[in-house]
Amino acid sequence: MNGRMTEQWVWLGARLGMAAGLLLLPAMGGNLAGATRAEELQVPAEANQLVAERETRPDSEQDARDREQAKKDAEADRQERMQDLYDSGRESLDDGQYAQAAKKFQELAQSYKAMADAGLYWLAYAENKQGKRDSALSTIADLKKTYPQSRWAKDADALALEIRQNSGAKPNPDAVGDDELKLLALQGLMNSDPSKAVPLIEKVLNGPSSPAVKSKALFVLAQSGSPQASEILGRIALGKSNPELQRKAVEYLGIFGGQQSEKTLAEVYNTTTDPSIRHQVLKSYMISGNKQALFNAAKSEKNDDLKREAIKQLGLVGGESELEQLYSAESSVEVRREILQAFFLAGDARRLVQAALNEKDPELRRAAIKNLGLVGGHDASDALQSIYQKETDRGLKEEVLNAYFLQGNSTALVAIARSEKDPELRKKAVEKLSLIGDKTATDFMMEILQR
Repeated sequence: MNGRMTEQWVWLGARLGMAAGLLLLPAMGGNLAGATRAEELQVPAEANQLVAERETRPDSEQDARDREQAKKDAEADRQERMQDLYDSGRESLDDGQYAQAAKKFQELAQSYKAMADAGLYWLAYAENKQGKRDSALSTIADLKKTYPQSRWAKDADALALEIRQNSGAKPNPDAVGDDELKLLALQGLMNSDPSKAVPLIEKVLNGPSSPAVKSKALFVLAQSGSPQASEILGRIALGKSNPELQRKAVEYLGIFGGQQSEKTLAEVYNTTTDPSIRHQVLKSYMISGNKQALFNAAKSEKNDDLKREAIKQLGLVGGESELEQLYSAESSVEVRREILQAFFLAGDARRLVQAALNEKDPELRRAAIKNLGLVGGHDASDALQSIYQKETDRGLKEEVLNAYFLQGNSTALVAIARSEKDPELRKKAVEKLSLIGDKTATDFMMEILQR
């Protein structure tokens, strides 16, 4: 940027700052010079007094709810980060980056107890792939000692047996290619003679093959639709294997669907104690379009995270009438807020408008207004305009400004910036316009500067 352009940007920034300040003049009576030094010195003292009062004031119910929700959100974020770390380690294994995979799984084993056994198993797998057989056997021993009831124990035994059998053997660079050829052969055999293919696929699933190979073998099995294949898929979905294959089996049951798959998914949901598997069942219900199962889970689930997941998936599958029933019957503000979010996911502006106009709880009204900004459309814009004109609560009016910003509705924001008597709200409208930056917003900014 040359010196002339720099000067122009500095000038424009100064003018914008001046313009924003001018918006505040009506509230200050236009007399900036009248403030005395003594009055200026009172500002920090008063601010400190307000802070002190806030610190000694007992927490409101809203503060307590916000704090509790923040804890839940933080734990959910942690679980998601650990799952991402696991998935990243698996990708490294599939790409043959065994040293990177080992680091990721070691971090998982040390950082997250809920998935530590899985981390140890794949750490041993990665160590073996690097030729570190003694380390791999030691890691397997650690897994079996620390987590004797782990569902990875069977896979760990198979891996340990393979390591001991291959001790001293030279690495086989064609092993990956052999696996791919075997899978192609199994696919062909499955098409021509499932009775012969299914036992061979089951052998692959029970052996020490890579996660990618097992996942593909399971996919071949799921496509078959033969009674024998469905039985094995259902058995794995019900937990007769490691958790990774179980999640895959649950996912494939949702993809390929059918009455038997729905029955198996219901059985998995009702019998498993692993929340991550139940989350996957809910996602599979969404994939298969099973609104009724999601509705039942959203009504009866006691676990807050799973209840929210069922509501979210119900929104994604377009269950507007089911969500409306849940909203009418629900008393929890947190759950009703989640349902409002699901209305947005379903694209249901009408029900969001109803909540934004008629809901008694200010927090829920704010949530409805925010989601109206996200869902967009003429109905949402008209409702926001009506709310802003009639509303006396400044917080809710600010939420309408945020919703207009989410819509990119510079026309509505300009209208408010022109007519609003409250200088703080006018300022916020101009701030939103400065971030939108389209022609309508830019023209209004130039209008301010030319006053």
